[in-house]
Formats: sequence, C-alpha cells, structure tokens
Amino acid sequence: MLEPTRFWRYGFQSALSLHYQIEAMRRAFADRAVYLGDPDFERLPVRQLLRRSWARQRWASFRPNLASRSAEVGAGPLPGFESTQTTSYSVVDQAGNAVAVTYTLNNWFGSGVTDPRLGFLLNDEMDDFTSKPGVPNMFGLIQGRVNQIEPYKRPLSSMVPTIVTQHHRLYMVLGSPGGPRIITTVYEIISNRIDFHLPLRNAVAAARFHQQWMPDVVDLEQYGFSSDTRRRLQAMGYVLKLQPDWCDGEAIGVGRSGTLAAVSDNRRTGSAGAY
Repeated sequence: MLEPTRFWRYGFQSALSLHYQIEAMRRAFADRAVYLGDPDFERLPVRQLLRRSWARQRWASFRPNLASRSAEVGAGPLPGFESTQTTSYSVVDQAGNAVAVTYTLNNWFGSGVTDPRLGFLLNDEMDDFTSKPGVPNMFGLIQGRVNQIEPYKRPLSSMVPTIVTQHHRLYMVLGSPGGPRIITTVYEIISNRIDFHLPLRNAVAAARFHQQWMPDVVDLEQYGFSSDTRRRLQAMGYVLKLQPDWCDGEAIGVGRSGTLAAVSDNRRTGSAGAY
C-alpha cells in the first residue's frame, strides 16, 4: 500500500507521513482480523493479500487529509474466497548465516501454571484464538471466524521475526516482543532504515506509533512526537492516545563490506554483543 505513495517525502515522523502509515496499518489489521489463521485448517488468501492490485484496491479509500474510521474500513472483500511477555533475538554468524527468533508465554507468566516435573511455565496462547467473534482479546485485537478455536489448531500470532535482504544480500535481521505492536514495531524499524535512511541505532530508538484497526485510536509513545504533529493529526480526525514506550526491537544491520552492527532497544533490558 505504501510503496507507490512516496510517503517519506513528507519528512520523518511528520503528521502527513504518519497519516499515510497509520492508514496502511489500519487496513492491514482489518484484513488480518478476518482472513488470517492456521493454514492447516483454513484456506488462506495469502496470494491475493500480497498482490499489488489488492494493495491498490485497499488504498483506494485513503483520503490525503482525513483519518478513516475503522468501522467504515473493515476488511476488504476478496473475490472467490470465503471468509510484553515475549523474547526476540537476532543472530548473524561469521559465515553470514542469519537467524531471527521470537517466542512467547503471551501474558505475564503465561497461564500461571508450571509443569511440576520440568519446571517451566505453560503459555496462555488460547487468548490468541477467537473466543467470540467481534470481542477483543487481552491486546484489544478483534479476531475473526477463521481464527476460531479447534483441536490441533495453531492460534494466529503477531510474532514476526524478520530477515531483510537487499540485492540478494543480507541487509538486516530483527524482531521484537510486544503483542500486536510487534507488527508495527518491526515495520517501523525497517521503514526508518530504508525509507528515511536513519542509522540503525536511530531507526530502533525512534518514537513509535500504532494503529490496529480496532479500537479506532492511534497509540503514540508519549515523549516522541511534537505537539504540532499531534495537533495536525487530531485536525485530520485521529483519536490519539499517549502511551508509555513499548516493544524491544533487537536488530543487526549488515554493511556493504559485510560489517555487522548490532543494536538493542534501550526501552528494555536487552543487550547487543559480538562473540
């Protein structure tokens, strides 16, 4: 959706560049709520969702100076188709092999149950299923029928450990914890680096914003955006909610000569190192 808009020309974290990115987030999360789940149980329209024609169709309702309403956006109609307790780490070795891993218990201490023989906590990933269509889970996500609970089925997850290549060469490895905010955090780090040409450390440290379709609000990290930017967004019709900082981006960047730069988010207690 964003690729043809050249949104970066409006300036890093300006109200207008945020407007473009927020609206793309809104539409992506609306489609996620309806169309994504365990592919072993449902026929998922992955190819349709990744088509440029689909992106253009979803973007057609975008208004340059006005916020959309999530209730009006909804999920796009697909023709021919029926409808903080997470750890992430990134590794690159001397041979250039790359690994991005994210794993989770979900909520604090997972289900609160410890296996008496093995000594580890069990997760509470059942909350990632649709317990009732239209009712938000603990992260405020609306889930669809495709993600309903069934035996042996995997719940829809927000974890997106990511490897980025450029001209068939390793460029970046990254990931983050943080529930649905993982998706937008990983996107923003990549966009900050590629679209706005920020150094990797700045790309990870930059203030974050998040929109997940429902609820129809935009979360902003409370210390990262100017009052002028917030005022302009509100003038477009956005409902803003200032939040404490979130997520914990862990990234490795690879230079043209193969040099590695490891960056750990200063929002949490992670670390970066070479071994």
